[in-house]
Amino acid sequence: MELLFLVLFSLHILKTEAVVGQHWCYLSQKKEEPSCEDPRLWHTVDAKCKGSKQSPINIVTKNVIYNKSLTPLYFENYDVKGTSKWTIENNGHTVKVTLNTNSKIGGGGLKGMYKAVEFHLHWGVQEEQLYFPGSEHSIDGEKQAMELHIVHIREDASDLADAKNYADGIAVLAFFIKIDEENKNYATLISELDNILQKDTSSQMEPLPLDSLLPPLYELVKYYRYEGSLTTPDCHETVIWTVFEKPIQLSLWQVSQFSSVHFGGKNSTIMSENFRPAQFLNGRYVYWSGASSLLPPAKVLMLALILPCLLNSLFQ
Repeated sequence: MELLFLVLFSLHILKTEAVVGQHWCYLSQKKEEPSCEDPRLWHTVDAKCKGSKQSPINIVTKNVIYNKSLTPLYFENYDVKGTSKWTIENNGHTVKVTLNTNSKIGGGGLKGMYKAVEFHLHWGVQEEQLYFPGSEHSIDGEKQAMELHIVHIREDASDLADAKNYADGIAVLAFFIKIDEENKNYATLISELDNILQKDTSSQMEPLPLDSLLPPLYELVKYYRYEGSLTTPDCHETVIWTVFEKPIQLSLWQVSQFSSVHFGGKNSTIMSENFRPAQFLNGRYVYWSGASSLLPPAKVLMLALILPCLLNSLFQ
């Protein structure tokens, strides 16, 4: 009888350990789900979340190191609208878009080509006419309204799980989103939010050229680079982060639409403040491209036309 009791007790302990800490969430979900593990306790969900190379971080510009190898990135097929539809989903933590595209990045100090597999966003919360920022990264302590992450994996990796087997398996491009003027290029994406209001819902959307969601590529020459992790459990530390200085612009109305979706089912908490707080650098270095912004093609052409006239007038 005592032996049976010990066996049953041991099974209960193992079952309890398997259950506790398995459901992670953001702090904004705690009121509705008090038993979920917020970012302070993500290490109980996965021990890797307590690693030494965690993301996001606060970038202190006076401490960054100029690296001449951080040349402008090469964007392949970012300007191509694919033929296969994208899958947009509410996974209970963010709005995620799975890409059916052949878009890739290279150069910029990367040791090979990386293919784009998905993008997702993090954002804050609106209260009356104020918007409290929700970007994950910050520069000198300043956050922006939102942050877009485009996730890439090594060209020779089969999927995200396989990419985690390589020390440099994942490359994420991070773009700040600031509140400014309306961005019509986001109309298709934002219109799809009505189709994924509840957790575990998805929809098929028309593909877009990825570069239509970004600032002009000639403005993406200034960026920061560091080694880090995924910003949600399992917090895997195989990520090369590229954080761009130039933000994307959306209107306040456009930004606020992302909080029309919910963390759970109907009438559950609206999805807001879905960001992880900044993590310690732990001796890591942050590098800066330091490149000068290139002139847009139209301005280059104008200079090419005007310069001969100016030179001619000087020597007359």
